[in-house]
Amino acid sequence: LLLRWRRRRALWRKVAEAQERQERSLVRMERAVQRFREQHPSVSTASILSLPLPELSKKLRDGSLPADHVFYAYVGKALQLATETNCITEFLQESENQVRRAKLKEKQGLLYGVPVSIKDSIDCQGHDSTLGFIKNLNKPAAEDSVVVQVLKRQGAIPFVKTNVPQSLISYDCNNLIFGQTRNPLLYTRTPGGSSGGEGALVGGGGSILGIGTDVGGSLRFPAAFCGICAIKPTGKRLSKRGIMSGVVGQKAVAAAVGPLAKDVESLALCLRALLSEDMFSLDSTVPPLPFNEEVYSSTKPLRIGYYETDFFTMPSPAMRRAVRQTKELLEEAGHTLVPFELTNVDSVIFNYCVRGMFADGGSSFVRKFKGELEKGGTRMFFWLAKAPHWLKTLLSWTSKPFVPRLSSIIRSMKENTVDEVWSLHQEIEDFCHQFIAQWKKLNLDVMLCPMLGPAFGIGYPAKLSVAVSYTMLYNALDFPAGVVPVTLVTDEDEEQLKGYKGYYQDWWDRTLAKAFRGSVGMPVAVQCVALPWQDELCLRFMKEVETL
Repeated sequence: LLLRWRRRRALWRKVAEAQERQERSLVRMERAVQRFREQHPSVSTASILSLPLPELSKKLRDGSLPADHVFYAYVGKALQLATETNCITEFLQESENQVRRAKLKEKQGLLYGVPVSIKDSIDCQGHDSTLGFIKNLNKPAAEDSVVVQVLKRQGAIPFVKTNVPQSLISYDCNNLIFGQTRNPLLYTRTPGGSSGGEGALVGGGGSILGIGTDVGGSLRFPAAFCGICAIKPTGKRLSKRGIMSGVVGQKAVAAAVGPLAKDVESLALCLRALLSEDMFSLDSTVPPLPFNEEVYSSTKPLRIGYYETDFFTMPSPAMRRAVRQTKELLEEAGHTLVPFELTNVDSVIFNYCVRGMFADGGSSFVRKFKGELEKGGTRMFFWLAKAPHWLKTLLSWTSKPFVPRLSSIIRSMKENTVDEVWSLHQEIEDFCHQFIAQWKKLNLDVMLCPMLGPAFGIGYPAKLSVAVSYTMLYNALDFPAGVVPVTLVTDEDEEQLKGYKGYYQDWWDRTLAKAFRGSVGMPVAVQCVALPWQDELCLRFMKEVETL
């Protein structure tokens, strides 16, 4: 007991030190902004912050807007957001030196002088990538991740790292080290996760461009919940070297790196910069496919598949309305909309996603928490992973008549043999080809889908892990998928929510109804999807939706 007490005390000391470092970071930001304002009292930060990224980057490159003016405008706004939402874990102090050097350099790179925020799990040289784990504190990265290196070569200035949920396997944003991040639109709501710090910072205007990751909706949830845009590209389109993963080594559910921004054109500019020779030379496993301008700028009418529900997670009235209204606007604009029937989403979630991510019975997931002070928002998965096989079998069997979805999750978390893992990967591949065959039979270009929303109250994502079905499907398929906010929750949506029952009418459905409530005025997005490697077409469709 004494040894355990001493070990826990040492861990709490590490947490306190990390929190002090975070506080010192914010003080540095404050001093830096104050110093700049004293030297340049006439600079209008409001006019800088109001510029969209394409216009801002143009002004930076032609010299009509100095890089330091832009940098300190965003540091000031980011500091405000950090105070309000607790979204920043660290200020990258070397960014100030980068700004000074940028003034002396020739203005090169598509993102010259643009301040960029970086998710905690993406390596920045000399800084921790914690994933919300105490064991990862005081282990600074030896070098920048490839994505960060490319951003710097393109002239961008990474200036802060942002908060994540412990382990990244959550769509909330809370950990013991840095605490809970709040939604900038309504502080009682979650910003989503796992790129939640990015969602809050970009959504609140404290960063013009953010970089995050996505393994089940981790870019799309924060974007949808905070009323901004994001794209999860095809898994291997951007380099993942130097990026920490929530479940290392699993191949069943494809992870991806991608940008978050206020508008689609900003996402396109970011991908133009990243899909450069710099990326292909730094990581030869990335296919050398530069940004396809012709596809993105095309104006030909699209043939668009759509569905209002996946028959697994019942959409909120606002989600359903968002798809219907977008569909009508697209038809009025001359596009063809074709109903698409989704089947067996429950099987995809349980048999492919949960089973694929926890194919070892969850033992590697449990190891990540060894020596940690708490288990965060993943307690259910943690305890199921720790349970012996006989107990999982018994729980799965006894819960099946009453809570079939819980039974399926428990059954999916059994330990698999190598042969079973290979068979699973083959099943996922076959499912992907079947899905594409159905897509091509309807001669579709893209797909319009619901996106979970509006933002849940803080703490609800931990109770509603099953609600990731709309996003996780496209990680299992490895299709590019983006979100665009299209509407706000109305009083009528709120009234209709009283009749919400769910498809299973179990505890999860009842909890989901509560999570949706009290959201009048909160943003609701739709999801735009394309076939693998057609990321530019996905962006083009997102742009169309945004414009309409």
